[in-house]
Amino acid sequence: MQDSYKYQGMRRQLIKELSEKGIKSQQVLMCFEVVPRHFFLDNVFAEQAYSNIAFQIGAGQTISHPYTVAFQTELLNIKKGESILEIGTGSGFQTSILCEMGAKVFSIERHKELHLKAKNILRHLKYNCRLSFGDGYKGLPSFAPFDKIIITCGAPDVPEELLNQLKVGGVMVIPIGEGEEQLMKRITKVSEHEVEIEDFGVFKFVPMLENKVK
Repeated sequence: MQDSYKYQGMRRQLIKELSEKGIKSQQVLMCFEVVPRHFFLDNVFAEQAYSNIAFQIGAGQTISHPYTVAFQTELLNIKKGESILEIGTGSGFQTSILCEMGAKVFSIERHKELHLKAKNILRHLKYNCRLSFGDGYKGLPSFAPFDKIIITCGAPDVPEELLNQLKVGGVMVIPIGEGEEQLMKRITKVSEHEVEIEDFGVFKFVPMLENKVK
């Protein structure tokens, strides 16, 4: 895997596009300039890696549009050193963005093939994160509570177990919906028994599945 001036230039063009589409966080945009997205795709797609489109990454899963990754990351409003649980490692691209933001990242993937592939790429990029193979619905209770939780697949509703693993004052960003489209929500845990929910438009994700570890 190699980076080049060409790919760096393509990343700068992508950043310009993300900014024009409404991404305001300079920290998020800077992370997109640093992380080589083409490392997370098959070589045949390398030339299109910095277009704002999703790609198949195997096991019926996709790497999300760069805009979607940037949008979810911006909603999290990450502070350096915060612990973040990511549900759906996928290619590892979102994971690397979270790491670049300075977060302490814990990520779960239910597909062994993707888990192992992401592990190799993230190790190559020297990101220090904890990757787990397992059921995202269960979270990682032994490392809870988390400051933030990000779900990168469409859930039919908010998983109670994950909400229990979120700190009071913490934030969860999750796409909710059982059809082809989901409504992006930001959930703030006000107390052990109260949450505030904000809606942020329609997106498309692969479904979040329970008890489907492969």
